[in-house]
Amino acid sequence: MSLCCCSAGSRRLLLSRLLLGQGRQARRPLLHLRTTATAAASSSATSLSTQQQRQVSLYVEALLDWNQRMNLTAVTDESEVMTRHVVDSLAVLPPLERAYTSRGGDISGISLVDVGSGAGLPGLILAVARPSWKFTLLESMRKRCTFLEHAVEVMELSNVDVVCDRAEDRVLAKVMISESHLM
Repeated sequence: MSLCCCSAGSRRLLLSRLLLGQGRQARRPLLHLRTTATAAASSSATSLSTQQQRQVSLYVEALLDWNQRMNLTAVTDESEVMTRHVVDSLAVLPPLERAYTSRGGDISGISLVDVGSGAGLPGLILAVARPSWKFTLLESMRKRCTFLEHAVEVMELSNVDVVCDRAEDRVLAKVMISESHLM
């Protein structure tokens, strides 16, 4: 899985994502999420407002709830979701922002595509942390798209679009459109 970042100047940056280990644990109720979210945010040099912390809380709650019915993540413990998913997602921000600003880019106009979004990581967490950025979550499995659409609605994110399609099909369609303009 990857995160493709494109600015208005058409710069692209691919970041590989780590696969998480397998294992099942019983779901625990959400406890002290605000404290955990604050720790997560500060550990990745990103500070989340109270509203953003609430959005992350809503996401984690939805993820753990839906994960009981469908396999979204192997991590089923709230504190592990915070450390293994939320903190890891937020950790992408500083190097991503440095990559754009070091080339003189304006980070306020960044558009990101989370290819193979799955459970919406890191896309949804990044969308919470950077509401001025535009995010597209590209996922091929309809049931995961349904979850992503639900999460976007529950989190009240206006900067996220969910696209249910295969990345290969999207790229092929763009190539075909580009070639038709050349003829």
